[in-house]
Amino acid sequence: MKHYELIEHTADVGVKAYGKTLAEAFEHAAEGMFDIITDESTITPIGEYEIVLEAPGLEQLLVDWLSQLLFLNGAYGLVFGKFKVTLIGKRLSAHVFGERYDLTKHRMGVEIKAVTYHMLQVYEGDSSFVQVLFDI
Repeated sequence: MKHYELIEHTADVGVKAYGKTLAEAFEHAAEGMFDIITDESTITPIGEYEIVLEAPGLEQLLVDWLSQLLFLNGAYGLVFGKFKVTLIGKRLSAHVFGERYDLTKHRMGVEIKAVTYHMLQVYEGDSSFVQVLFDI
C-alpha cells in the first residue's frame, strides 16, 4: 500500500495519505508534508518530541496535528521523518522524531505557510485515508 500521494491544486499543494488505521494515515500525512518541505528520507531521527492534542472532530484534529508540526518547523527549524501516532476518539498523542534543518544535508523544498480546510477529508474504515491541502 502506498503511504501518500501529492495533490497539485491552484497555488496550493496537498497530500492524500493512506493507512490500515486512521492513526497510520495521520502519520503518512505528516511524512508527505515533510516530503514537500524537504526530502524526508534524509532526516535522521535523533531528537524525539511528544505531541498531545484534542479536538472537537477528526478533521480539526488533522489540521491541528499538521499545524503543530508546521509550527515546530517554522519556530525551531525542526524537520521530522518518523511519526508514531495513537488516536483514541478525538485525542491524539504522538512521538515524532527528527532533527534541526541543515541546508548542507536537507534539500530546500516548498515553504508551507498553513494547513487549510479546503478539500479536507478524513475517512476511517477498512482502508483509512486523509486528504489535506497546504497554503504555499
